[in-house]
Amino acid sequence: MPFMKGRAPIRRTIKYLEAGKLVLKENIRIFSINYNTFADNHSGAREIVFWNIPQIQYKNPAVQVITFKNMTPTPFVRCYYDDGKQVLVDIDNRNRTEILDHLIKVFGKSKEQLAMEAFLAEKKDNPANFGYGCDRHCICEILGQVPCPGTVPLPLHMRGKNKYQQQ
Repeated sequence: MPFMKGRAPIRRTIKYLEAGKLVLKENIRIFSINYNTFADNHSGAREIVFWNIPQIQYKNPAVQVITFKNMTPTPFVRCYYDDGKQVLVDIDNRNRTEILDHLIKVFGKSKEQLAMEAFLAEKKDNPANFGYGCDRHCICEILGQVPCPGTVPLPLHMRGKNKYQQQ
């Protein structure tokens, strides 16, 4: 499998991408991270880019994720909102978990909001569904279907006892 080659191929599996914790708020349009590849105080930012940027991109398909390498003396994250505002977060001398927890607190959706969205995504009001807890109790309520034999008797040619046991 060619997708399992390279450094840490686990990053390309669906299970790993879905395990991401950072789901950005709806009004964030661009998420950028600036870091250097050579300084020790940038190690947390490098780990975020290596391990968590694929998860952030997977969980937030409507957000543009940009990384800038070797352009700044200190690492930082900048988010651009749809109304033109920018928020800058300094991530200098922090490890990966500290950075991720802070980004979730500042830019992420709350656990209650994520739980509500998951609940709404589960509920499917499909008109083809019928039974207990759905809009229709029986398929006979849909136009063009055969009515329930309990309320309207079936025609004789549709009954098995008249078709197969002709006496």
